[in-house]
Amino acid sequence: MAALVLACAGAVAQVTTSGMSGRVTLDNAKGESVIGANVVATHEPSGTRYQAVTNADGRFNMQGMRPGGPYAVTVSYIGFQPKKLSNIQLVLGETYNLAVWLEENASELTEVVITEKATKFSAERTGASTNISNDQLMSLPTISRSITDITRLSPYGGNGMSFAGSDGRMGNFTVDGANFNNDFGLSANLPGGGNPISIDAIEELQVVISPYDVRQTNFIGGGVNAITKSGTNTFKG
Repeated sequence: MAALVLACAGAVAQVTTSGMSGRVTLDNAKGESVIGANVVATHEPSGTRYQAVTNADGRFNMQGMRPGGPYAVTVSYIGFQPKKLSNIQLVLGETYNLAVWLEENASELTEVVITEKATKFSAERTGASTNISNDQLMSLPTISRSITDITRLSPYGGNGMSFAGSDGRMGNFTVDGANFNNDFGLSANLPGGGNPISIDAIEELQVVISPYDVRQTNFIGGGVNAITKSGTNTFKG
C-alpha cells in the first residue's frame, strides 16, 4: 500500500512552453557583441510580453514562452537603430534561435548581405520529435477523431500509442503536463477509446522519441505532449 501511495504522489514534469534565445551583434566586419541590449518579444494575439537583456557575450535567453504566435520581437540599444522582426512562430518544446544585427543611427545599409539558415542540429532540439500545429489538426482527415490518428504523422508512429516498435503501454500522453494514460496498464489504448480530450481543444501536439530532455519523463518508447488552446484579444462569436 505504501509503494502505491508513493507511486501516485510522484510528480511528472512535461514541457508545455517554448523558448527563444540568440545573440545581438553589431553590423560590422568583426561582428562585435552588443552588451545590455533590450529584447522584447510580444505574443500578438494576446499581447503577452517577454523581456530579456543581452549579457557580456551579446546573448539573451527567454524561457516559459507561450507556443505558437505570431510573435513580434524588438531589439533596441542606445545609439543604434531599433530592429523589429515579425511573424515569428514558436514550436512547443523547442527554443527558437534568433540572430540580430544592429546598425548605428548615422549609417545606412549600402550592400546586400546573404545569409544562410543553419540546421537545427543544436541545443534547440533534444531528440527526435514531430510537432503538429493546430492548422494541421484542423485540416487532417480522421474518421474516429482519435488522438492516435494524428500521432501517425510521426515517422516513428504505429498503431495506437506504439512508437518505434515499442509496446503502447510504455508510452506517455500528457495534456498541459497532466497524465492522461491508462494507468492500470490493462490496455495500451488511451482512455475514452483513444479520445481522452477533444481534438478541437488542442492548440499544438508534440511526439517525442527517446528524448534527452530531462523535462520529458515517465515513458520508454514515445511520448505525446499536448497543450490546450488559450484565449486571445480577438472577439469571436
